Amino acid sequence: MESSPLAPAPAPAAVPVPAPALDLTADAAALTAQLVDIPSVSGTEQPLADAVAGALRGLGHLRVDRLGNCVVARTRLGRAERVVLAGHLDTVPIAGNVPSRLDEQGMLWGCGTSDMKSGVAVQLRIAATVPEPNRDITFVFYDNEEVEAEKNGLRRLAAERSEWLAGDFAVVLEPSSGEVEGGCQGTLRMLLHLPGTRAHSARSWMGENAIHAAAPVLARLAAYRPRRPVIDGLEYREGLNAVRIEGGVAGNVIPDACVVTVNYRYAPDLDEERAARHVREVFADCGVAGFTVDDSSPGALPGLGHPAARAFMAAVGGRARPKFGWTDVARFSALGIPAVNYGPGDPDLAHKRDERVAAATVRHCEERLRAWLTAP
Repeated sequence: MESSPLAPAPAPAAVPVPAPALDLTADAAALTAQLVDIPSVSGTEQPLADAVAGALRGLGHLRVDRLGNCVVARTRLGRAERVVLAGHLDTVPIAGNVPSRLDEQGMLWGCGTSDMKSGVAVQLRIAATVPEPNRDITFVFYDNEEVEAEKNGLRRLAAERSEWLAGDFAVVLEPSSGEVEGGCQGTLRMLLHLPGTRAHSARSWMGENAIHAAAPVLARLAAYRPRRPVIDGLEYREGLNAVRIEGGVAGNVIPDACVVTVNYRYAPDLDEERAARHVREVFADCGVAGFTVDDSSPGALPGLGHPAARAFMAAVGGRARPKFGWTDVARFSALGIPAVNYGPGDPDLAHKRDERVAAATVRHCEERLRAWLTAP
């Protein structure tokens, strides 16, 4: 049967766009620029994951597996110890800072340079240039670190392919300015519900203002003195702060409900249950009618006493610092794997429009990791 001359032409078949090729012979700083120039905002990591997987599959000494946009590559040399080098592929939304550029002072600018494509570049360089390391290595590249926890690729790997993450020690190449940061702090977000009685504001004495009821909570926060515990020689600094307050019905109504959201950043010697109990105890006599946990992620102990951690510190040098934020070292800790943060990016520049990284620091991290993994 002939088609009508008025019938629309069939849509052309979709042609797959080939993954950009990565040159793993370039040094880590140049490779960082290649990675930055492949945009990978959270949820759009597939082209970069394809490129990473393709580059790794060209290396005969690695077994490469993939789960969605997570890529895992492993040596299988039968060494007595296995270490994991992990980094996320995604970035926050681009803010006019792609493509990358290198200035005369040796600063590489662009989205993800600091957090954390420079760390990913170091991973790829080690994968390409250390075919017979002194320890077996697992390289983990994962998606969706910059968004809500349920989308996190490392979380998905831990749930569905935990055997791929097996190891004795892990290094997460989060930005740490080329210094070791041990463990990470936990984070708890809790809603404090304050009650009142609704009334017309012209007859306010007939009601109870729930927003006014927040005053004892705010006073307690202002007077709060956070702990500064020392763990494995590292001093962690906790913090308990209001991050949101909600209440109000209309311009002529005394509100009958108010919610103060507090965020507790706690040292890794506490677990989630103890952290939540502490927050409830702090506000126990402040008129709070109920507590709701809105978000919770446990911390991770430094693990600096582990033999692999001591060898790592000896190889990279410097003095370990505590990690005040939360990172995916906590996921390795939950699997029983001691982990540290070590990456070339500057955490103070992460997520900024003027994000950048010193090319020399990227190269230095590459050299230090290679020394650790090739030492006799």
